[in-house]
Amino acid sequence: MALAFLPALARMAVCGGTHGNELSGVYVVQEMERQRKETGEHAWPIPVTTVLSNPRAVKECRRYIDKDMNRCFNRATLSSPITDSSPYEVWRAQELNNLLGPKGSTDAIDLICDLHNTTANMGLTLIHYTTSDWVTLHICKYLQTKITKVPVRVLVLDVPISDAYSLESVSKHGFSIEVGPQPHGVVRADIYTIMKEAVDLTIDWIHKFNSGTVFEGGDVEAFKFIKSVDYPRDPETRTLTSAIHPQLQDRDFCLLKRGDPLFLSFSGETVKYEEEPLHPFFINEAAYYEKEIAFHLGKKMMLTIPSVQVQKD
Repeated sequence: MALAFLPALARMAVCGGTHGNELSGVYVVQEMERQRKETGEHAWPIPVTTVLSNPRAVKECRRYIDKDMNRCFNRATLSSPITDSSPYEVWRAQELNNLLGPKGSTDAIDLICDLHNTTANMGLTLIHYTTSDWVTLHICKYLQTKITKVPVRVLVLDVPISDAYSLESVSKHGFSIEVGPQPHGVVRADIYTIMKEAVDLTIDWIHKFNSGTVFEGGDVEAFKFIKSVDYPRDPETRTLTSAIHPQLQDRDFCLLKRGDPLFLSFSGETVKYEEEPLHPFFINEAAYYEKEIAFHLGKKMMLTIPSVQVQKD
């Protein structure tokens, strides 16, 4: 592939607390604000906006107040009229869209890095919406080469940007960072440190790119979301009849093959996997019980990206 010349990234936002009980992102944002206070606007080599996305939920250490805010950034929700009965998160999402967007416009901020924790054993996972955004994929590739303490994986949701419902879809480029396992409402130093390193390296990549560094292309391993799987439930009461099988628990991104154990019923029976081999992730995520999701399934793919360099004026 030929060398691709791309516009400089003038502005970046780091957002934490989109879910108010995912504390690594909350504390990364607070630490960055402390750094700015100490060293001024030149704390980083590029302009960085720090945002506590859902301050009410952060204050109460809850995932959300009225509605999952990370489902509020599709175009339909962002353009819905606000009334006294509107959910707090819809109002706040529109406020953030005005601050960092508007979504889909030339005025939108160049890159949003939205910080999340998961209770699942996912290491560091970078989630974005397209297989053809060379900027985000190059940042992902850079993080994969620089971070060694945990696996760094790329997850692609591959939906039209107008339907994309999470905060990072407001920017021209963007991704969310999921780091786990970490219980909600808790901060673990090792998980916090990995997240902070990922943010610092993202800023480092943007600075190098803006300064004219050529980043070599190549292959990036990624996982494409295929579908969600629910727990076995009682058909009348909708209560769970099984839990994640111990042999599946904590094996995020490990290949799931036909005949592998999926669930262990509360009466002691094993439910096995009977479909095409795929890779499970967000296994037993605490926040997904209300969404009736036991785990997601994805397909491993290899994305080939070109070498990139900043466009000369």
